[in-house]
Amino acid sequence: MKCQFCGSENSKVLDSRSNQETNSIRRRRECLGCNKRFTTYETVESTPILVIKKDGSRQPFDIMKLKKGIIKACEKRPVSLNQIDELCSSIEKEIQNSLMQEVTSTEIGEKVMDKLKKVDEVSYVRFASVYRQFKDTTNFIKFLNEL
Repeated sequence: MKCQFCGSENSKVLDSRSNQETNSIRRRRECLGCNKRFTTYETVESTPILVIKKDGSRQPFDIMKLKKGIIKACEKRPVSLNQIDELCSSIEKEIQNSLMQEVTSTEIGEKVMDKLKKVDEVSYVRFASVYRQFKDTTNFIKFLNEL
């Protein structure tokens, strides 16, 4: 790591702390050339994940889009924002850990439904009704009976 004061590439790490919010590591360093201290942040470089939509188009995975859909399903339900954040983070980690660069929107929807069912069944049914695009009440009632 290059010192911002003298340009020396020799430094030692005095303190390291992980930051869970940004998935980075904060390192406090001391330059061995000029003895000044500085802070660096290290993050893991991740490859972008593309979502293959039902129409075949591709777009970058957006956790905020996922979160908005889940928030809509959980509207006026006893599901905290913290639970929704954990659910979104869990799904994002699963997708990243799969090491796939492309994932279908169907796979994401199924992951959301699996996790949402454990959190709140009404929110699960709401999400499923939009996700599965029920054409009439017969299909919807059939889905509810399967629960």
